[in-house]
This record gives sequence, C-alpha cells and structure tokens, in this order.
Amino acid sequence: MEPIRRRQLIKATMEAIDEAGLADTTIVRIARRAGVSAGIISHYFGGKDGLLEATMRQILSDLGEAVTRRRQALPSDSPRDHLRAIIDGNFDRSQVSQSVMKTWLAFWASSMHKRDLQRLQHVNDRRLYSNLCHQFRHCLAKEEARQAARGLAAMIDGLWLRGAMAPEGLDVDRARGLAYDYLDTQLARRTTTRQTTVTTND
Repeated sequence: MEPIRRRQLIKATMEAIDEAGLADTTIVRIARRAGVSAGIISHYFGGKDGLLEATMRQILSDLGEAVTRRRQALPSDSPRDHLRAIIDGNFDRSQVSQSVMKTWLAFWASSMHKRDLQRLQHVNDRRLYSNLCHQFRHCLAKEEARQAARGLAAMIDGLWLRGAMAPEGLDVDRARGLAYDYLDTQLARRTTTRQTTVTTND
C-alpha cells in the first residue's frame, strides 16, 4: 500500500476510535473517514484487528523515534541523561494526543484477547524494560538495576494511564517531573551504597 494512503487510514482509525470507541469503530466508519472503500481496508489489513495492529505499529514506531531522537541529541553518555530521554520520549507529543491515547487504551484492552496484539504489547514492554535496565546497570548492581527498571517502567505506564483517564487530560510536565523524582531516588542508592561501603571498610 502507498505510504500516504496507509498513513491516511491509520489517522482515520485513531480518529474513529477517539470518536466512537473501539467497539463501535467499524471498517465502514474508518473507510468513510479516510475517503476509501471498505474493500481496500479488508484487502490490505484483513479487517479491523489488522488495521488496529498496523495503527499500533505506527504509534510504537513514532515512540521509538521520539526516544532515539532525544538520546542522539544528548551531549554526553550519562546514564541519567539517557534515562531522562527515555522518559521524555514516552511523553512525547506523538504519544499524548487524545486520539493516540484512546487508541493506546483500546490496544491494551484488546491485547488481552488477541494473540497478535498481545505479542506486540509484550515486545514493547520488553523494549522499555531492556533500555531502562541497560542504563541503570551502569550505576547499580545487577539486581538493583532490574528492580529500578521495573519500577520506572511501571511509573511511566502508570502516570500515562492516570493522565489518559483523567477528565482534564495528562499534565505532561507534572508526569515527567514525578518520573524524574523516582529516577533520582533510584540513582541516589548508588551514592548511599558507596558511602556505606567506604564507612565499613574504614
């Protein structure tokens, strides 16, 4: 499928979910929004589930690009800076518009019942955890790094979810600030551990 047409259908899918919810988002509704025939969607995506998967793959691609762009712009290889860049990427503009947030929620709910979507969700979870753990490992012992990565991943998802469900929407600056606070608390454990070790050795 032509990239422009594909983007058009993905945008129409998110708008339809935003407007009517996943249950009432039909191929006909999406096709009407995109200005194409329903047959084209069925031909290229195999139905609504296939289109939802393609839509989420695009959103996840945008997420990956948002994180990568921030990390590549860093002036140093400081683990703290890389971890903050990962946090920032997860709250990027591409991830916090109303239509994208509702599509994320629909995806999470559907992934509990659809194997292909579940696999996609698992890959995304593992990628976030792996990236966080790799950076924490520069500063913390192996098990501490794993725990910190699990905690920060849960913090990012939790802040995002609470913001998506809040009537006033997500306060991105506040969410990032809370995630930064958690990050700094975890990194402070390194200093505390070193001080304790030095005192014990003395």
